[in-house]
Amino acid sequence: MTLHYVDGFVAAVPTANQEKYRAHAAKAAEMFKEFGALAVVECWGDDVPEGKLTSFTLAVKREADETTVFSWITWPSKAVRDAAWQKVMADPRMQPDANPMPFDGKRMIYGGFRMIVNA
Repeated sequence: MTLHYVDGFVAAVPTANQEKYRAHAAKAAEMFKEFGALAVVECWGDDVPEGKLTSFTLAVKREADETTVFSWITWPSKAVRDAAWQKVMADPRMQPDANPMPFDGKRMIYGGFRMIVNA
């Protein structure tokens, strides 16, 4: 069994921007795949409960007119991921004027994770 490397993301996206977000994510996914990603998955929340102490919605400070998005990118290794992110960040296709984020990126939560189980 192969254990890959995963980047995970949670964000609050204005519900009215669902199509803009989908288009933004599709553009980004093409680049991630071009630079070595195995898979890019974007999920639009439709059953994301409010928490009292912690939750996805609390973590991203989701507002009433926003939807929680959960996404991940699977990479063959951390080395491939690290090299890809350098290329993505330098690529003109990802600059804000070419592919503006249709959400508040300051409230996005993200991180890289080493798989320990892949069943």
